Amino acid sequence: MSKRIAAKHKIDRRLGVNLWGRPKTPLNERNYAPGQHGSNKKKPTDYGVQLLAKQKLKGYYGNLTERQFRRVFQKASQMRGDTSQNIIGLLESRLDAIVYRMKFAVTVFGARQLISHGHITVNGRTVNIASYTVREGDVIEIRQKSKENTVILGAVQSGERDTPPYLEVDHKALKGTYVRIPKLEDVPYPVVMEPNIVIEFYSR
Repeated sequence: MSKRIAAKHKIDRRLGVNLWGRPKTPLNERNYAPGQHGSNKKKPTDYGVQLLAKQKLKGYYGNLTERQFRRVFQKASQMRGDTSQNIIGLLESRLDAIVYRMKFAVTVFGARQLISHGHITVNGRTVNIASYTVREGDVIEIRQKSKENTVILGAVQSGERDTPPYLEVDHKALKGTYVRIPKLEDVPYPVVMEPNIVIEFYSR
């Protein structure tokens, strides 16, 4: 098992949820946290609830670092409108999230790898930064030289997930458009996400 897969499984077990809704998860066999004392369960404190909400959202988008995630919160809080909705909009506008949503990769970790290896273009220009902010109307496409990549083709043919309505994707051409910034209710999370509680965590 690769370190990347092992890390995903460890995240699932630590949080106690099938974070990405995948059929293969250690929770099917070991529904407890990793470690010697993983089976001990205590009633969570208010801080524990807030921390879990943050860890779920941070972990879902490829286990972002605390610095990266705090930057998202700070930017969302400075924008007009509902901060919790702004957080979701910023996270879903990341290039790795959109490549994952368009089904060009099976996982967000895989999407990040495709980007870093130069397989993805935005408006015809190669972008190798996973955190790159995609804007409404931008066209995301698999680079021409990578369109025969068996990993990408396998991901596209996977029936695990559907493409959400805020994206338009032509899977035959391996390209798509970011139509609009989604709201929380638009995003097909396999588990309940609570960005409002994340705000409480950072507002302590």
